[in-house]
Amino acid sequence: MALACVTLGLQGCAGLGGADAADSAQEDPSGIVVTQADPSFDIDVRSDDGGIASHLERHLTLQRYTRFPDLRETEFNRLLAEADENARDLLAALGYFNPTLSLRVEQAQAGVQPPRTIVIEVEPGPQTTVAERTVAFAEPMNSDARAAGQRERIVSGWSLTTGSGFTQSDWDSAKSRGLRELQKLRYPTAQIAQSQASVRAEDNTASLYVLYDAGPLYRFGDLQLEGVQRYDPQGVRNIARIPEGQEYSEEALLDAQQRLAASGYFDSAFLMLDTQSDPDHATVIARVREAKYQKVVFGVGLTTDAGPRLSIDHTHNKLWPLGWRAVSRLALDQHTQEASTLWTAMPNREGWSWFTGGELGRSEIGDFKANSVSVVGGRSKQVGHIDRRYYLQYDFSKVEGGDAPGSSSSIMANYAWTGRYFNNRNNPTEGFGIGAEGGIGFTLTPQREPFLRTHLRGLYLLPVGAANEVGRRSRIALRSDVGAIWADDGTEVPATLLFLTGGDTTVRGYGYESIGSRSESGRLYGGRYLGVGSVEWQRPMTMFGNQTDWEYALFVDTGFVSNDIDAVSLYTGVGTGIRWNSPVGPMQADVAYGIDKEQLRLHLRLGFTF
Repeated sequence: MALACVTLGLQGCAGLGGADAADSAQEDPSGIVVTQADPSFDIDVRSDDGGIASHLERHLTLQRYTRFPDLRETEFNRLLAEADENARDLLAALGYFNPTLSLRVEQAQAGVQPPRTIVIEVEPGPQTTVAERTVAFAEPMNSDARAAGQRERIVSGWSLTTGSGFTQSDWDSAKSRGLRELQKLRYPTAQIAQSQASVRAEDNTASLYVLYDAGPLYRFGDLQLEGVQRYDPQGVRNIARIPEGQEYSEEALLDAQQRLAASGYFDSAFLMLDTQSDPDHATVIARVREAKYQKVVFGVGLTTDAGPRLSIDHTHNKLWPLGWRAVSRLALDQHTQEASTLWTAMPNREGWSWFTGGELGRSEIGDFKANSVSVVGGRSKQVGHIDRRYYLQYDFSKVEGGDAPGSSSSIMANYAWTGRYFNNRNNPTEGFGIGAEGGIGFTLTPQREPFLRTHLRGLYLLPVGAANEVGRRSRIALRSDVGAIWADDGTEVPATLLFLTGGDTTVRGYGYESIGSRSESGRLYGGRYLGVGSVEWQRPMTMFGNQTDWEYALFVDTGFVSNDIDAVSLYTGVGTGIRWNSPVGPMQADVAYGIDKEQLRLHLRLGFTF
């Protein structure tokens, strides 16, 4: 059975066994046994182009024999005769078809190792350039009006343009990228039917031709489950939500796979399109490994915002009596102690899930301590890049302190929408995200008054400038966060609904939630209006011309929290930092100076969230 497979996961690690120090023999890919004996000869490639010289020295077949023991003179002469042709082949792969080569052997003085050196002097000549290129498509895709945009993307995105230098690797890469564009959308069985690169050595030009055979157009059909025993099969299908009847898209397949993997019901999930089934109703195969009903996770951590942190998470994937998935958590740090639970049902056919939950907490709100209770219930839906929720929320808080406002409670109807349009979920380099949340409600105690709460977030990653020597670009990260509570001046909204800012993910250079409004005695407290903005320049780092997983950054953050929108005090922080693109997301370390408080702070953070 032929399958088009999309796999989501982390690469495993293979152990390397230690070699016996006494065993110095090694075998190269050609099967020739090479020892660590004294070198039989050395290779010295000389050219005005250092890159070409280095490339030849690394890849010449001669390198396999430099330490070959007891190399006879006849064998050495045979290798020398073959070296010219080998060097010309390597240069041709780089687009140099008219090089000038000279080879000679220089003998070393008696007793000097190596005893002789093969010197290769290279004048590569002009590099072959692309004179013309033809990208063609076989029928019926070639005349399909619905595929016009796809054809245009492949042609316009072709990397070997007229006048560009020709190399074998660029030619192979261009063909492969075009094929991948076909296979990602509508045509998973596409292939290269014909390709030809005609090189005219006399004028150092190349004519390129490639013909893609897209094959049949595929549409999603039924989802076939393999490995589902504990959980409701229809519920699993509702989680995946394969768009049956729609044209095949690798992105849609990945989204469905991601929903299964992130649902918590499975330890692993792999989705494949059965390309041997009917293209008009192609079967999607889901191979899953179910998670156990219950799981407990203990966590210990340290953050620059909240200091040491301890957490215990318990998950039950089918909790009696509702059979919903329940995630309960106990978390303790210097500022907050909380216990929470969230119960979520499997989604219906439209993707909506019922949820309910509650939280008990004791936390620092500015210079005050607050005990709080929160209860929520509603529905949520995740489709592609978009999350939606609508729910009712009850909040109660009791603030302790000298001039604390006391206790208050409220009930509020909320709607939240989040759109994530980044090029990578874990470590994006471009794209944007938008989050909006609005709620209308009224306080229950100490008086009954209406209020409105809004909260907007945004992040935009914009690549700027030219690519560096390894093809990576700098980028500007623009971040914003604004919120407001609209109510009469005398309305006492629960403290947990008020805004505070400052810390690792908001305004760096200031402590965690150290920016807020002030009580009558001048003590820090939450405010009704929030505004945060940040501009950050991120630059990839290279080492000796090689790509690394590190970046450095310069940034400016500014923000405020106030009870009076006409009396705002901005707090600004400036700083620099480094980023490491780890397998689980970016790890960042920043040093920021809080201008208004004249203080220097270290900020650490792991992972990307929006």
